[in-house]
Amino acid sequence: MADFIPPPRGENQDTGFGVQANQVGERFINKDGSFNIVKTGYPFWRRASIYSTLLQLNTWKFLLLLVITYLSINIFYTICYVLIGIDQLSGFVHTSYPGRVLETFYFSTQTFTTVGYGRVNPVGHLANMVASFETMTGWIFFALVTGIYYGRFTRPQAFVHFSENALISPFKDGKALMMRVVPFKNDHFLTNSNLRVNAALLQGSKYHFYNLDLERSHVDALSTNWTIVHPIDENSPFFNMGPEEFEKADLEVYVHLDGFDPIFSNTVIKRTSYTFKEIIHNAKFKPMYHMSKDGSSTVLELNKLNAYEMI
Repeated sequence: MADFIPPPRGENQDTGFGVQANQVGERFINKDGSFNIVKTGYPFWRRASIYSTLLQLNTWKFLLLLVITYLSINIFYTICYVLIGIDQLSGFVHTSYPGRVLETFYFSTQTFTTVGYGRVNPVGHLANMVASFETMTGWIFFALVTGIYYGRFTRPQAFVHFSENALISPFKDGKALMMRVVPFKNDHFLTNSNLRVNAALLQGSKYHFYNLDLERSHVDALSTNWTIVHPIDENSPFFNMGPEEFEKADLEVYVHLDGFDPIFSNTVIKRTSYTFKEIIHNAKFKPMYHMSKDGSSTVLELNKLNAYEMI
């Protein structure tokens, strides 16, 4: 089968992606919207951004990291007290050495958090010096954690989900590429929302990028689901293409959504992509919303975001 050459209409040269097929990985954009790029060539410490990593880290991973860091710091100071001599601390209840080491750890946590119950206290100069540094470490640590928590809670986020699959569905007298997006938080919606959809098609040894015309690229208020529709007509790069042509062209469709979030009072952005493996042919989405039983409101069923049926 000869390579399918889509029409040149709408070709986009400004995506910022590489075009050489032998230099590009599996996909340009991951499903979660992150760019599928691994950076090398600089040392790790130059490439890493601790602050941005902590802001974007999963909540449970972030909390686990805090606990591990907290315990590690206190274990370090406990070792310091043990090395300079437990006899430089007074007020122990336990007479055994392991028991006193454990009490030293508890003393470290109390000093680190500036609680200071006062039963175990430093009496030697070295122990007092270590306790002084530990107190300073404690308030610096909690100040940093407070700042990071504030940044995580106040960072604008687009609380929207895209459907897992895109569909090739009947549309008017032809067919169209369709995807769905929905805001999933109870109190969140977007205003002045805009969509841009691009496609990457492999032609020979190079990728070509195309802007996809949409039935609607703007909505004033995104409060329920939005079905994104790209009509496949003579102006579409997908015209006369089927599943085999999609696979041969290594098709990837990537979607960019931006809108204004009134709660954050800021513009938020969300991205995703669909490869040819994630595009279902001859299918249509099932409805997501319906009228409530008493007719007083609209019920939006979020669990049906990915629901479709074959035609």
